[in-house]
Amino acid sequence: MNDLDFNAWTCPLPLRDYPKIVLGHGGGGKLGNELVESLFLPVFSNESLDKLSDSAQLDVAELLRDGGRLAYSTDSFVVQPLFFRGGNIGHLAVCGTVNDVAMSGAKPLFLSAGFIIEEGLEVESLGKIVNSMGEVSRKANVKIVTGDTKVVNKGKGDGLFINTSGIGVIPAGVNIAPNLARKGDVIILSGEIGLHGIAIMSEREGLEFDAPIESDCANLNFLVEDILSVTKEIHVLRDPTRGGIASALNEISKAANVGIRIYDEKIPVPNIVRGACEMLGLDPYYVANEGKLLAILPKEKAEEVLAKMKQNEFGEKAVIIGEVVAEHQKMVVAKTAFGSTRVVDMQLGEQLPRIC
Repeated sequence: MNDLDFNAWTCPLPLRDYPKIVLGHGGGGKLGNELVESLFLPVFSNESLDKLSDSAQLDVAELLRDGGRLAYSTDSFVVQPLFFRGGNIGHLAVCGTVNDVAMSGAKPLFLSAGFIIEEGLEVESLGKIVNSMGEVSRKANVKIVTGDTKVVNKGKGDGLFINTSGIGVIPAGVNIAPNLARKGDVIILSGEIGLHGIAIMSEREGLEFDAPIESDCANLNFLVEDILSVTKEIHVLRDPTRGGIASALNEISKAANVGIRIYDEKIPVPNIVRGACEMLGLDPYYVANEGKLLAILPKEKAEEVLAKMKQNEFGEKAVIIGEVVAEHQKMVVAKTAFGSTRVVDMQLGEQLPRIC
């Protein structure tokens, strides 16, 4: 089984007798065991998962020996469509949780993966998604050490839902949280915004643009390591996913009881995203990202951190976009190209539903 070629994926026996998921795959019997042993284990195999225990047994004493702390995060993914340019729901699930753990300054190490599969999902599609999860977890150097599968009746699950939880270790001396933003801090954005949300919208609605838009879905843990290699004096890290940079910055300003000022001319919005947003009546500041981060840190460290970020493939277009101020506490304002100021408020709902 370990030699399965999932790049040209075909169902091995006995799964080829079931080209689509049936309720029996979630019944805890032979079909369920065959699904785990023929599909999940060959891709996710590691010393913890291969024991097939009800829980992963992780020795973290050595990891915490130097005074580190555990970081733990969980998230659920319900994106439609399941496959999109630049990724799929499995790729998104791994990157999303790896990034959430990394935003505390932690090194992500272990993931769990829970699958709620709708009866009738093509087994080949599930295989491609699982294979993608294996590839990106190896790329991020994290292990999927435990998991679960459930099958729900047709019409009750929208194809596939995935829940992932992640555990990482925060090094000693690192203290990162939204409420730690301070007056005078500089705000760095790691690259162009809006790609994920517009990619999902274009796939979902069958929209065509001059050039295809791909999701920016990526694991950012190594970019965070690069940032912390320059200085541990990072106050806030945040990946601006649902609600985009506008919602993320508003959450930070409220948590830290500070004002935030950004500059429209400095925000990197790709022309294709800007055009799509104008056509659809969307604001790119509120469009979701899945491969970008915001870093808030003391001004005297900003240029050195920025230079280091630009050496990473996921930080090549990093730019300073604003600063933390004492004025207009708990508000985000943007300076326009004409010198005027506008409030960038928190939205009541989402512009684009089901983007992660």
